[in-house]
Amino acid sequence: MDISFKVDPEIFIGSDTLSMAGTIVSRYGTRIMIATDKNTDAQSVNRLKEILEDSRLEAIVFDGIEEESSAELADNIAELSIAAHCDAMISFGGLKTQIIARMAAIMAPSHITAFELLDGNNSQNKFLPLLAIPTEGLNPFSLTKYFITTDPRSRMIKSTASPENLYTAVIIDTNLYKFLAGSNAAAFVLEGFFCAIEAFCSAKANFFSDTILERAINYYAKLLKTPIDAINGVNSELFSQANFLCALGCAASSPGFGAALSTAINARSSAPKPFCSAAIFPHIAERLVSARPEKMARASAFLSNVKTVSTSEAAAAAIDNIRNIMTALNVPFDLKSYNISLDRLTAAAENARNLDFVANSPYPVAEEDVFKILKVIL
Repeated sequence: MDISFKVDPEIFIGSDTLSMAGTIVSRYGTRIMIATDKNTDAQSVNRLKEILEDSRLEAIVFDGIEEESSAELADNIAELSIAAHCDAMISFGGLKTQIIARMAAIMAPSHITAFELLDGNNSQNKFLPLLAIPTEGLNPFSLTKYFITTDPRSRMIKSTASPENLYTAVIIDTNLYKFLAGSNAAAFVLEGFFCAIEAFCSAKANFFSDTILERAINYYAKLLKTPIDAINGVNSELFSQANFLCALGCAASSPGFGAALSTAINARSSAPKPFCSAAIFPHIAERLVSARPEKMARASAFLSNVKTVSTSEAAAAAIDNIRNIMTALNVPFDLKSYNISLDRLTAAAENARNLDFVANSPYPVAEEDVFKILKVIL
């Protein structure tokens, strides 16, 4: 039987693909809201405005998003979009910007607040068409029919339904991925590798997701085996390909419990999410080795050139390979430097464990196992 599939939304990956923004978003109207953050390069924002203006579009910019911003900021963006009679929205910035803009695009046409959206008041038929231009890559929920955000009232994470046709397109311009040249670049790569492996081992995995996730794992492994530091940075083209394949694979399969737990820890602490993911990676990997030895053996093979006799040996070697990579890249094995209280995270971890997609885990996510992981990394 032939295989037929359609990738939706359209994905544009490469150098200077930002130039296509005007052509894409002009299909949906003439007044465009640009939601961006303070860390996004001002020259890049001005360039985007000029690209839209060259397409005879009017751009309204909201640039007040910060890393510390809460979901409530989506109210401001939605209200401004309504007042300006915007026809579409562009999310231009880091991961926090992508989440808040996604919320605002859903909220504006229905005139609902962020809290109402988080509480499930969500019309799947009304939304502003959204063009995503990420500057920090995609996350495991970027292309799924739901996304995870933090409820500022409780600092707990919630899963929110996302309209199926919300995104008009995703533009991945490798020239914007400047974070890959920093000293923390290794943690971003390791987090992507972790997400890909979890989705690869998911109980919801299928032929299509396995095919693309195995390629993503291969690409991430190549990046991890290359020296990464503040000077050398990361190959942005290879990372962007791996990152997109990982997000697509997560949408075809399912993100794992590790993605939920790292988000929950980040929501209630000052620890950056990539380091949260890195700290729990070896512990989740141990459980995946028992649950999915064949797949973990395959992932391990990409990290090491050492041949093993059996599948069980290759799978077991995955743990050592992951730890060796983390040591070589100087990525911390725990979060002790952030002085996070175990009491502060216990309820948050339980909240993450109960999210719907965690049911796709290939191993039982027991309460006592989660507690053990927290005790080790804090």
